[in-house]
Amino acid sequence: QVQLVESGGGLVQPGGSLRLSCAASGIIFRIYTAGWYRQAPGKQRELVATIFSNMANYADSVKGRFTISRDDVKNTLYLQMNSLKPEDTAVYYCNVYRSWGKGTLVTVSS
Repeated sequence: QVQLVESGGGLVQPGGSLRLSCAASGIIFRIYTAGWYRQAPGKQRELVATIFSNMANYADSVKGRFTISRDDVKNTLYLQMNSLKPEDTAVYYCNVYRSWGKGTLVTVSS
């Protein structure tokens, strides 16, 4: 059974940083594209970033501020978020193949 467990969310001031992690189990993590998605209140879930091997793609709204990475030995996906803005406030979800984590809340507010 695939399990994806996100961590690292919280409350941060505008301009601050957070690092999200997603621990994967029950899946051959290294062979799949992995990604981060987010859903803000009242909005649809949207893509933040994806990564396969060393190839990463980003939504325009986060380019230059967020960095996605993965450790295929630890079966863990990361999202380093810098220069956070209030509009980054959302629940962030990890996705690998057809599986989703339960999400971690990121709130950017002063």
